[in-house]
Amino acid sequence: MTDATANNAARIEAGRWLFAQRCDFIAGAVSTEVMPDAGPPEIAFAGRSNVGKSSLVNSLTGRTTLARVSHTPGRTQQVNFFTLADDRMRLVDLPGYGYAKVSKQQLAGWTGLIKLYLKGRSTLRRVCLLIDSRHGIKDVDAEIMKMLDTAAVPYRIVLTKADEPKPAELADIIAQVTETARKHPAALPEPIVTSSRDKRGVEELRADLAELLAS
Repeated sequence: MTDATANNAARIEAGRWLFAQRCDFIAGAVSTEVMPDAGPPEIAFAGRSNVGKSSLVNSLTGRTTLARVSHTPGRTQQVNFFTLADDRMRLVDLPGYGYAKVSKQQLAGWTGLIKLYLKGRSTLRRVCLLIDSRHGIKDVDAEIMKMLDTAAVPYRIVLTKADEPKPAELADIIAQVTETARKHPAALPEPIVTSSRDKRGVEELRADLAELLAS
């Protein structure tokens, strides 16, 4: 076994161990005033409505009902906090931005809450910005990317639903997203390609996030 292979195996195992630990819901917040006090490092999952945030959180933790999954856009209506591995890390499932079957006033409120959290949370170590691999980066995603650049919040683009496009279409989207990410100062350069259905990329994302605890 080469050193590179051994190192990658160790990364994968560290990620598997971390996300195999107990993970519990601790709070749902509809305003910054009622969010849990700052504690361990937080990893936030952001993306357009129905991009697959809750499904990905469930896949990472090996649960099926930790985060509520729905095919109705806008079902996640608050900032949901989960504690992982005896509170070594917290996972934060944000409401979807963009299209949702709710009133314009409610959607504006969610979007404002997302932005306040992303810009002002001192313990936020990483944002996983979920992009639907069938569609690529949309204008509303680009707006969030600019905001994260300005706030100097590191983020990684995570392509979801990678089992749905044809291989050539997926390859084009990956190339486009990679090129765009490299133009943004707060974006990590390489996207991680995932599918909650066939579990591709889940091990790699676990390993990537586990490394934050060692840094």
